Amino acid sequence: MKEYKRQWRELSDEHKEKISLATANKPKSAEHRAHISQAMRDYWYSVPHRPDVESGHTTMNDLIGA
Repeated sequence: MKEYKRQWRELSDEHKEKISLATANKPKSAEHRAHISQAMRDYWYSVPHRPDVESGHTTMNDLIGA
């Protein structure tokens, strides 16, 4: 598995807001948006969800994203 900055898919609302503000009002062509969309789908497919530690049933597969 590739190593990325993000360990889990879930982000805080504050972090999502910062990303939204940074990318707002920057024009992009339709082709460019399509390329970005495909790249982000490929990227997020490889980032695992955060394990559910509240249930107390975290498995090794939860931790490695298998």
